[in-house]
This record gives sequence, C-alpha cells and structure tokens, in this order.
Amino acid sequence: MKVHYTHPYLMNPAHKVTIDLIGMGGTGSQVITNLARMNEALIGLGHPGFHVRAWDNDEVTTSNMGRQLFSPADLGMNKAIVLITRINRFFGYEWEAIPTIYSGKQKSNITITCVDSAKARLTINDMLLVKDSTKQPTDIAYYWLDLGNLQKTGQVILGTLQTIKQPTKTGNEVKQVLPTVVKKFPQLKKIKEEDQGPSCSLAEALQKQDLFINSVLAQFGCNMLWKLIREGVIRHSGCYVNLDSLTVNPINI
Repeated sequence: MKVHYTHPYLMNPAHKVTIDLIGMGGTGSQVITNLARMNEALIGLGHPGFHVRAWDNDEVTTSNMGRQLFSPADLGMNKAIVLITRINRFFGYEWEAIPTIYSGKQKSNITITCVDSAKARLTINDMLLVKDSTKQPTDIAYYWLDLGNLQKTGQVILGTLQTIKQPTKTGNEVKQVLPTVVKKFPQLKKIKEEDQGPSCSLAEALQKQDLFINSVLAQFGCNMLWKLIREGVIRHSGCYVNLDSLTVNPINI
C-alpha cells in the first residue's frame, strides 16, 4: 500500500498552523467545532495548534436550524461570525470570522472547503493554484481538504497543493502528490448547475441534504486531518460515504 508522509512543518511548526475553512453551513458548522477539539488536543500534546479563518457571506435563516448548528437567537446574523464568536467565547481563542466569499488573497497552510457547488470548488481551485512569492511560513499552502455531499452520500478528498518531499528508506512506497478534488474529478468542469435558491423550511432543506450526512462527513474529514498531523503518515486520501447502505469506502493513496 502506498503512503504519504506529512510535510514536516505541520508536525513541528514554529507558529500555529493556519487553516481557511470555507463554507459555514451544514458541514462547516460541524467542522469548526471539531477543529476546536483538535486544537485543544494538539496543544495538550505540545503542538502550537491552529489559527482558523472562517469564510461565509451567508446569513442564518429558519431553515438552517436543526440541520446546521444555529439557534433562533442567530437569525439574520452572518454564519461565520456566529460560529467563530461562539468558539472564541467557549475556548478563549482569537480565531477570525470573515463574512464574505473566499478571496484567496492570503493563503493558509491547510484549506478546508465545505461548499455546495462544483462552480465554487473550481473557483477556489483557481485561487489556490496561483503561485505566491510569500516567505511567511503561515501563508504557505500545503493541503486542501474538501468535503462534499448530496442528500445521503458524500466524499472526503485530501489533496496536496505542492509536491511534499517524502523521506527515503521508509520501507513503504511513498506518494509526494495527492490529487485534489478537482484533479480527482475532472468532470466537475462539465457540470451544469441550476441555482435552486435557499430552502424556505427545515423540511425542504432535508430533501436536499439528510440530517446526519454533514456531521458524518465532518467526522471523517477531521479524523483524516488528525491522523495527518498526529501520526505524520496517512494510507488513505479520502473516503466515500453512503448513509443509505451504511457503508464507507476508503480511497487508497
């Protein structure tokens, strides 16, 4: 089996590992809590932890409550601001909420996308591929973790944004480059999407995405990120999830 060894900077950084979390809806609202839990665990292990920037220009509506982690008190407020404020108050962090669509002007070590369209992924892909001249370690892009789903199925894809030099004489067949979601699914460029508009009720929202698909993907995605940093090596670059058949199929490296 092929393996991928984590870039050394993420294992022993001089600064907090920077993360851009894009999309704070059904999946993103679950991921942000997992990142905070992971951050606490890493700090307890002597790691500097994370600094997270959350991006979303959307506001909380009644259809978001129940499936996404929002309450009636959050109605009309920006999703990123609500969730980051909650995390910062609970854990005492200084994570950032950016109430706009992702700009790509400043990169992070890890980008996590929880967006709901192929168009958004392609736009983000183009931004992430722009070469920067920065020398700041917090602005160097290493990995892109994408979480996407339909109503009852979804996938987690971890890709590299640069060639990650691998150790020699490990006894394993190593992989320096992991395909991103756009490279793994080139057909994304051919998908024609229709804007269905926002759901008007929770019942309507659940016709598009089932109640637990987002939280299941968030768990698998964050577990992959945890293994990447905690163990320093991964043997899978993602997985496919099907809640109807209760199956999870790993994607081997």
